[in-house]
Amino acid sequence: MDIDPHGGRDPKPEPVGLLSNIRVLDFGRYVAGPYCACLLADLGADVIRIERVEGGEDRLLTPLADNDAGAMFLQVNRNKRGITLDPTTPAGREVLDRLVVSSDVVVANLPDRALMSMGLDYERLCSIREDIIVATVDAFGASGPFANLRGFDGVAQAMSGIVHLSGPPDEPSKSHLSWVDFGTASLTALGVVAALFNRGVAHVGQLVQTSLLRTALSFANYTMLEQHALQSNRKAAWNRSQVCAPADIYRCSDGWIIVQVIGERMFQSWAKCIERSDLIKDPRFTTDLSRGENGQLISDIMTDWTQQRTTTECLALLTSSGLPAAPVLSPQEALDHDQVKATARFQEVAYPGVPRDMPMVTSPISFMGAEYPIRRRPPTVGEHTSEVLAELGYSADEIDALRTAHVV
Repeated sequence: MDIDPHGGRDPKPEPVGLLSNIRVLDFGRYVAGPYCACLLADLGADVIRIERVEGGEDRLLTPLADNDAGAMFLQVNRNKRGITLDPTTPAGREVLDRLVVSSDVVVANLPDRALMSMGLDYERLCSIREDIIVATVDAFGASGPFANLRGFDGVAQAMSGIVHLSGPPDEPSKSHLSWVDFGTASLTALGVVAALFNRGVAHVGQLVQTSLLRTALSFANYTMLEQHALQSNRKAAWNRSQVCAPADIYRCSDGWIIVQVIGERMFQSWAKCIERSDLIKDPRFTTDLSRGENGQLISDIMTDWTQQRTTTECLALLTSSGLPAAPVLSPQEALDHDQVKATARFQEVAYPGVPRDMPMVTSPISFMGAEYPIRRRPPTVGEHTSEVLAELGYSADEIDALRTAHVV
């Protein structure tokens, strides 16, 4: 592997990807925008992350070292080149315009006011390249009383109804994982790919718009459908499902497992597995819904069974009966688990300042069995500024002048 000037290693030579002829400008921050661009980069796109001259504030979340190495930043910025730029200056605006001319997609999860001030609004970008695809992400959508407010993943989780249904009763709990951010990023990437396909047919650009709240509502819509139709007014029930059972997290003698049983056939298999065939004819457990309504009773029965056995013993019996079950793993246990390693395709990636190579998960998508490796480690602040500006036709003296003026 080649050693770069900043002390890290680019993992592997770049292969030809499905999007290798596409250039993406990534003005995203934190998760939704950057991970959208990351997914496109995984598929071969030339993604250029553009951040403020002093470096993005999102670099420091969950720090791994004393420099700019935050775990979340590193996760969502693999396979990208990185430059710094102040597009609010005349010289910076000229750099931006040259970048747009040579690019296919612009991704930005920034407030509308910021987009306008940076020259990233769709109308202006279309005047530079009429078939440009612009993907924007905001918190609450373009209309409504919250339209101009800021928001993060947890805010959208809370407004979707899911936080109300999570955790213990009367104590709403959000997920530690930013599932709204990652879901929005994935949907935005899907929108970009659809827009690219349409551009190949109709030769037109597109404005792709997503929001955190819309994603959360889309994912949680089934809970609202039930509420609207039945006025069920459900409350949280810890980890226990309210619409089927056994579906909960159970303590074993040496750890925890999760079991999810859905449908009559699985319920019968479960009852036989724990040697409680009498439960099959119990009138309280005749349907998924009735089992869910009596879920605490079923969880108590299941807990009596699991606590007498190790996690290995429980999982062996349950999975041999065809039941969905798995261990509850800590992050370290997940790193060490054979199935996780086989599925995630971890790739060791170095980053300047981080004391150990990082086990980064490669692209979650395979094509005809082909895996896309990580081609580039995440960029340091402004690492590829000179390289990209040179590609745009700037001379070394011009680049130095831009640096002196703090444009880059």
